[in-house]
Amino acid sequence: MGRRFLHQLLLAALALCFAPARSDDWLPATATFYGGADGSDTMGGACGYGNLYDQGYGINNAALSTALFNDGASCGQCYVIICDSSKSGWCRPGPGHWVAVSATNFCPPNWSYPDGGWCAPPKPHFDMSQPAWENIGIYTAGIIPVLYQRVKCWRDGGVRFTIGGFNYFELVLVTNVAGSGSIQSMAVKGTSTDWIPMSRNWGANWQCLAGLAGQGLSFALTSTGGQTIVFQDVVPAWWQFGQTFTTYKNFDY
Repeated sequence: MGRRFLHQLLLAALALCFAPARSDDWLPATATFYGGADGSDTMGGACGYGNLYDQGYGINNAALSTALFNDGASCGQCYVIICDSSKSGWCRPGPGHWVAVSATNFCPPNWSYPDGGWCAPPKPHFDMSQPAWENIGIYTAGIIPVLYQRVKCWRDGGVRFTIGGFNYFELVLVTNVAGSGSIQSMAVKGTSTDWIPMSRNWGANWQCLAGLAGQGLSFALTSTGGQTIVFQDVVPAWWQFGQTFTTYKNFDY
């Protein structure tokens, strides 16, 4: 079998395995890697997740270029990526090599290069953890052409809320989001308040300016897939800044 035939066969097989996926949804991009052989230096990042193992994202993660990161709105989204063997001889040999990654960081432009480097707009680029990247590419290549597709995220357990901030400023980190993987809008309700819209502060952190200390909290989230879930009374009135609260609900899309 020719390399092109195997490549087309892999695309078709992956389109059947991941939702929502069609064989014509694959988009071209490029991919590099960072973080060391164990991926430890990918912890943290511009989405604010901190320890990616603790937050449910693991080592298969990627920093997105400006065009894909969307000012943090893409944090948590999931992608299936394959090396485009029709354009490169540096793909991992043999059929069936692909990897699914979660967006956990931002790959900024490098303006020491005239064009801003691989991560400058409007280029779609994935700077992946080294262990994830080596599923599809040969280490010495450094950079490879890829095809990617956004897919449904699968997470263990429910959505989690970590409450930061101080006094009249609440900064809520939303993690472990399944389905579309990312949040489009969010609101909070205290025991003694109406629903208060929140805005994205940075990455997966959402803010509001209200005095909510001493009140039980509920959150209403709408995913980028359009599904809305109300997490009623998920935070008890005795909450403290820095605490994380786990739920039993998660998104389907």
